[in-house]
This record gives sequence, structure tokens and C-alpha cells, in this order.
Amino acid sequence: MSHRQESGVVPNLKADKVRDFYNSHPYPPPVNNLEEYCRRWQDETRRRVDYHYFWPEKPYRENIEILVAGCGTSQAAKYALREPNSHVVGIDFSLSSIEHTRELKQKYKLSNLEVHQIPLERVSDLGMTFDKIVCTGVLHHLPDPESGLRALREALKVEGALNLMVYAPYGRAGVYLIQEYCCRLGIGSTDRDIRDLAETLTALPMSHPLARLLGESPDFQRKDSLADALLNPQDRAYSVPQLFNLVSNAGLRFGRWIRQAPYSPRCGSIAGTPHANRLQNLDIAEQYAQMELFRGTMLRHNLITCRDDHPRGYRLPDFDGEGWLEYVPFRVPEAITKQGKNPNKGTTILINTAHTDPDLIFPVDDLQMRMVDLIDGQRTIREIIADSFPSGKEPGTSEIIAIRNFFEMLSLFDQVIFRIICSD
Repeated sequence: MSHRQESGVVPNLKADKVRDFYNSHPYPPPVNNLEEYCRRWQDETRRRVDYHYFWPEKPYRENIEILVAGCGTSQAAKYALREPNSHVVGIDFSLSSIEHTRELKQKYKLSNLEVHQIPLERVSDLGMTFDKIVCTGVLHHLPDPESGLRALREALKVEGALNLMVYAPYGRAGVYLIQEYCCRLGIGSTDRDIRDLAETLTALPMSHPLARLLGESPDFQRKDSLADALLNPQDRAYSVPQLFNLVSNAGLRFGRWIRQAPYSPRCGSIAGTPHANRLQNLDIAEQYAQMELFRGTMLRHNLITCRDDHPRGYRLPDFDGEGWLEYVPFRVPEAITKQGKNPNKGTTILINTAHTDPDLIFPVDDLQMRMVDLIDGQRTIREIIADSFPSGKEPGTSEIIAIRNFFEMLSLFDQVIFRIICSD
């Protein structure tokens, strides 16, 4: 727990301090060039993949209502660029962030974007409901995150989806040590204080828990980002069990992690240990909690939730029965293929470049690689299987079981997302 959670400051004063902080130190650092971002999202497959993260069982749509809650300096503008046929609303309580967003709106002629300077807790003032709500890196700075999340839940359509990201505690242990250090020393957020802090941190012992983050995380590469990480007036983190309680208490239901592999005992080095079976026999929420403890370096939790009165709930892939054969897989944009250490043996590995744990690699054989190469967002798994075998050859029962397990593991390793074709 951060010292900023224990200060005893009343909620309204805390909110004022956070607003003043972001007015002085807008985050993320303002940008004025989004051309590369726009080019990247002109790829329709990328947009379809993103859509099916949130609605695996629904046909692709390009005209949805999107709320970016706590939009910062550019996030709402980015969504408006990448979803030109959707209506995007950005809200933030920082006037500085709103002004930067309005500049981007004007520069890129984003007629599908509207921006409002209101706090997240007052989202009902908009009088709107949304198919998709994005709230990443915001809730943990609120004086009452649960109240804020409830407000977002009420603005979410019954079959909508909410993308939430909050800080995780164990990987941020070094952050909280330096936050406490700054608090005790009276370090403020003036430009001079930030410059002095950045210089002082160059003397940090390499054994300090923050040292690795200073070298690896983009949050520590710029002084304004350093201020956001270490000098924010309000900051809290959630372990997996605490996060599940937060979501449930706000009237929401967990759907999936954006990146699943780090939370699964079936992925990575843990799967080859004597504890693998014991972990895999746990309730799924407890598996996630245990993997957070085992990995120990998670900085944040990024997940998709839905309302607890959603008529079906979030649809996860089901590999019982034969329905999985009609799923349409897409390779996710972060998925790459590399030749392994033994090229003469034909070893190939699949990697998701968004993973930070080096053990989350997926080796595949020649048949599996042929199937991966056939994934195009059009073919069903049944069609991929048919095209992978020589003409006239039908895979046997044991081969079908192996293929089923393979596609399930492709999903767990964050290599694919499925368009789930449902009979109901």
C-alpha cells in the first residue's frame, strides 16, 4: 500500500490535489503527431481483432458508442482516429488534458469525437450509455475507486464491455518505496524537484526493486512520466483478489485478461514444475491469484469486464464438444514467429511481444506451423485443418484431440483471438 493511501486526506481534497497535479503535469506526455498511429489502425484485421476481444460472439461492427473515461491528453483522439465510424466521447477532469485533446480533434478533423471536462464520477451528466468503455490507468488515482467504477457500470449498455486497467502491487514495490522516500523528504512536484529526483535516482543501488523499472519501463523514461509514477498525490494498487472484489462490488463481472498467459499455470515454465497440477486444479480465480504471486513482477492488471446483468456474460472459448471447430481465429498484432535455437531440427517458436516474461514462448512443430500460417481471420478451424492435411487424408481422433489442445493453447498464449460462432 502506498503512503498516499494512508495520508488521511479527505476525499474532496484528494481529488483537488490529483486534478491540480494533472493540470501541471498532463499525462501521458502530450503528442501532436498521430500519423503513424493512424496508419497502423487502417488495417481492418487489427480492428477486427480488437473488436473480438470485447465481443467474441458478435459479428464485427464499426459503428459503436465508445467512452474513454479519464482520456488524458490523447487517448480519446486515438480512439476517434482508429474508429472513424464510431462515436467517441472523452472525459477528463484535467483542463490541460482536455485542451490537448481538443487540439488533436481540430488538427485531425475528428468530427466523431466529443470531449467534456468532467470527473469520471459524474459520467451520468452526459445522459448517454456506451457499447464500450475504456478506463485505463485512472481508477487507482480516484479517492473512491469503487464509486467511480459503479458510475461507469451505469453508463455501460447491458451487453457492453468495459476495458479496465489498474496498478498491481507486487511489481510496483520499488515504486512505493520511493514514493515513501519522497514523502518523508518533502519532495514536491515542481520542475526543480522532479529534475533533482531524476538525477538522484541515477545513484539508486542496482539491487533496489525500482532499478529494473528505471531501465525498462517507459513510465520512467521521461521526467513527466517519472512524476506521474512517483509523485502522484493519490495512488493505490490491487492484487488479483482485491481486483475481483472491486469488480464484483461495482456490479460487474470479470470477462478475461487482455493478456492471459502470465495468469495461467498452463503457460510458461510453471507448467513443467511439480506444482503444475495442483495449480491447475484450483478455482480459476485462485489460479490467477497464485500466478500473480509466482511471477511477482506484474505492474498492472488489464482486463475486460461486463455488467453482472448481461444476459449471457462474457463468452470465453469452449473446447468441449465440437463447436470449437467453427471458431474463426485471428493472429493478434503482437504475435510473431521466430526460428528457435535448433534450426536444423525445424524448431519454431511463437512469441507475443507484449509479454514481459521471457518464459512465455510457444514451440510448434511443422504441422502446427502450417495451421498457424493458414490463420487469416476468414477460415474456421475446421477449414484450417482440412487445408493442413494432404488431399484425401482425414485426421484421426487422436490428431483432432491434439489439434483441439493446440488451438486452446494458442489462445492461452495470446497468439490468437477467436470469432466464436454460436448456435444460440
